[in-house]
Amino acid sequence: MKKILVVDDEESIRELYRAELADEGYEVDLAADGRQALRRLDAFRPDLVTLDVKMPGIDGLETLRRIREKNATIPVILVTAFGEFKQDFNTWASDAYIVKSHDTTELKETVRKLMGGG
Repeated sequence: MKKILVVDDEESIRELYRAELADEGYEVDLAADGRQALRRLDAFRPDLVTLDVKMPGIDGLETLRRIREKNATIPVILVTAFGEFKQDFNTWASDAYIVKSHDTTELKETVRKLMGGG
């Protein structure tokens, strides 16, 4: 079973993504911030990471940089409520970029594409 690490400081989003992605057949683990995500990376060994950009402490872009140092090939989807980050040079290091929504259609399609399932 493919594993996804969902990183977001909003519990409601973490739980929504966990439920939706588990329904798609993925094993899902959660992290509330960048530090927790980096710890879970080694323990959980996800096949893909969804990563919120705006988080307290280590933000998503710094977390992305540190993930890339550990594992340059793991797909990372940056998720944010703010569309303007698409212009940010640092987001180019991610594999995909979606705007946060309670409609998880785009998230699930992007995950499928990056996991090689469609």
